[in-house]
Amino acid sequence: MKILVQWWVGLLMSVWAVSSAAASDIDTLQRLSETGTLRVGYGDTAPFSYTDDNGNVLGYSIDLCQQVASQLQEQLDLPSLAIEYVFRTPGNRVQMLNSGEIDIECNASTNNEERRRSADFSLSHFFVSVRFVSLKENHYDTLQDLAGRSVSVARGTVNVGQINQANRERRLNLSVVPVETLQAAFDLVTDGRVAAFAMDDILLSTMIAESEDPTAYALSEEAITAEEPLGLLMRKDDQAFVAQVNRALRTIYQQGDMQALYERWFQQPLPGKGITLNVPMSDTLARYVREPLREE
Repeated sequence: MKILVQWWVGLLMSVWAVSSAAASDIDTLQRLSETGTLRVGYGDTAPFSYTDDNGNVLGYSIDLCQQVASQLQEQLDLPSLAIEYVFRTPGNRVQMLNSGEIDIECNASTNNEERRRSADFSLSHFFVSVRFVSLKENHYDTLQDLAGRSVSVARGTVNVGQINQANRERRLNLSVVPVETLQAAFDLVTDGRVAAFAMDDILLSTMIAESEDPTAYALSEEAITAEEPLGLLMRKDDQAFVAQVNRALRTIYQQGDMQALYERWFQQPLPGKGITLNVPMSDTLARYVREPLREE
């Protein structure tokens, strides 16, 4: 048994080493110069990235990444820079970055210490707090209201660790139910199979607005976390590429068009969705885009 355990540990360490080496060996800027293509990861996460009925990839983060690609083409003096969109999930995004299947994830990833251990982030493009959604009829407004009940989370999101931490620290005796997608986690609430679903508040607001009966749901009054930044996700230790992306973002922020870009996705009807979020730009984000030269 001891030999078998040692063999498995050795195998896992070898796989990790090969994966890490493969990721560190990828020079994204060189590959952009050679291929003229930026591989962009996207998800099913309106209004940040999603597809319409015709299969077009669109969203707030996608618009921003399209502008980043234009800036990169100019900064790197490339004759052209096409975008190849690749679908990713919360659970496989870091793996796809490390394998080179995508160069950058243009979606809604939380920039925190846990995530920075496995990937690098751009300057922030949004700020969120984590809350939970539940059926309004149950009157669950705070975490304490959920004590002894079940809460769904999406695998691969930082929300898994956040809800587990709150569960331990506050001794809530929650049953945490991880599932593969955001929609699956939301559907568990709709079907009454869990009491709540914990996720970024803006994404929950979008999912409620998209549901068959938005009046059936309630967003928690209590925030599970303080306000946290979202950023574009890139391979760990690909510093030259990260620097160029941040340079592009600073230019975009300085041009003063962020308000119009924001309003298109958060205060006007979402293309292909038939809903309007009516979420004004937060003071935090407004201050941030006015000061794009500060380092993270």
